[in-house]
Amino acid sequence: MTRRYPIAGIAGGVTVRCMSGRDDDRARPPGASTPLPAARVRGLGASTLVDLLALTARPEILSFAVGLPDPRIFDVAQLRAAYACALADDVAGANLQYSAAEGMWPLREALAARLTARGLATEPDELLITTGSQQGLTLVALMLLDPGSTILVEDPTYLSALEPFRLVGARTVPVATDEDGVIPQALDAAIEAHAPAAVYLVPTFANPTGRTLTGPRRREVADIVARRGVWLVEDDPYAELRYSGQHLLPISAASQVQGQTMYLGTFSKIGCPGLRLGWMRVPRAVMPALSSVKQAADMHTSSIDQAAVLAYLRDADLDAHIETVRGVYAQRRDVMLAAMPDTLPEGSTWTSPDGGMFLWARLPPGYDATTALRVALQERVAFVPGAPFYADATDPRTLRMCFVTYEPSVIAEGMARLARAFRARLT
Repeated sequence: MTRRYPIAGIAGGVTVRCMSGRDDDRARPPGASTPLPAARVRGLGASTLVDLLALTARPEILSFAVGLPDPRIFDVAQLRAAYACALADDVAGANLQYSAAEGMWPLREALAARLTARGLATEPDELLITTGSQQGLTLVALMLLDPGSTILVEDPTYLSALEPFRLVGARTVPVATDEDGVIPQALDAAIEAHAPAAVYLVPTFANPTGRTLTGPRRREVADIVARRGVWLVEDDPYAELRYSGQHLLPISAASQVQGQTMYLGTFSKIGCPGLRLGWMRVPRAVMPALSSVKQAADMHTSSIDQAAVLAYLRDADLDAHIETVRGVYAQRRDVMLAAMPDTLPEGSTWTSPDGGMFLWARLPPGYDATTALRVALQERVAFVPGAPFYADATDPRTLRMCFVTYEPSVIAEGMARLARAFRARLT
C-alpha cells in the first residue's frame, strides 16, 4: 500500500510505500502516522537538475537545458578495451574486490602525474577518488560545513553545489561577479562581513555563466584566501575544454594557498559522465578525516571503474580524444553564438566563453525567463531559466543554454524554434 504525506516545499507531498496494511499496523499504534523525513530534507523539493533531465526524455524537445556531452563522440572503442583489460583473467578478481576508500593507488599516481603536467603539482597521497565530482561536493560539505556555518559562492553559481551545502544546514552567501568572474574586492568584503568556513568557486568556464576568472584576479583571490585563512573549494570540471585563449593555472596552484584548498576534477566532461569517477586534491593533513567520511558514504568508488579508467589512461590517448572534443564543441559554440542576435529579443546580452559548455544570457527589461520557457516548450525547444543558480535574490531575466549536445544543424533548428518563441512578444 502507499500513502502520501504533505511536506513543505514538495508539491503534492511524498509517497511512501508500506510493506502491507497488517505489517504497518503492527509497527505503529492505531492512528499513528509515519514520521516525516529529517528536518534537513523537509524543505527540499525535487531536484531542478532531475526535472531538466526529464525534459530531454521527450524526443520532440530539442533541449539546451542540461549540460549533456554528445554521446556520439564518447571514446567507446577505447573504453570497451579498457574494461576488457580491467576484467582480464589475471586481474579481474582484484578489480572486482573491495578497495581502499582513498582509491586505487596506481590510479591516484596516474592522475597526480596528469595534474602535475597541467601545472598543479600533485602527489598521489594528496588525491582521493570520488564517485563523480558531485560526490566531491558532498564530501566538501560534510568536511567543512557545520549547521549554521557560511560558505561564499559566486552570484550566480552551480546549482548542484548549492544543494549539498544547504543539505548540511550551511548558509550560502553570494559574492558579486562581472564578466571576468568573481570580483576580488567583493570577495574580501564578504569574508570580512560573514566569516565563512569556505569559499566555493568555479573559476574556469563557470557553470552557469561560462565566464573565466582572469589571471590577475586569480592571484588576487589567492592572496585574499591566504590572508583571510579560509578554505578555497575550487571546482574545475571544464578547464580542459578550452577552444580559444590561453591556459590558466588553477588558483590552487598558487604557493600562498597550499594547505587550504580542495580542488575537484572529473572524468565526466573529458571522458563520459556515465562512468562516475572524479577526484579531490586535498592537503595531506585532512586526508585521514576525508577518507573516513568517504568510507561512511560509500566505502569506496567502484573498483572496476577505477581499474578501467587506469587502463584507459595507460593505453588510450586521452589528450588526442580531448583535442577531438575541443574541435567539435568549438564549432557548436560558434554556431550558437552566431545565431544569438537573431534569436533573443533586442536588448539581450550574453556571454562568449572561451570554453566549457554553456552560454549565459540576460533578456531585456519586461521579460521573464520562466515565462519564456513555457512558450519555448510549445515550440519544442528548452533552456533553463537562471533562477535556480542564485543563492539569494534571483534575476528572472537570466537563462543558461548548453551548446555541446547537438550537431550544428540541430543547434540551428533549435535556435530557429527559440526565435519563434521570442517573437511571441513574451513580457
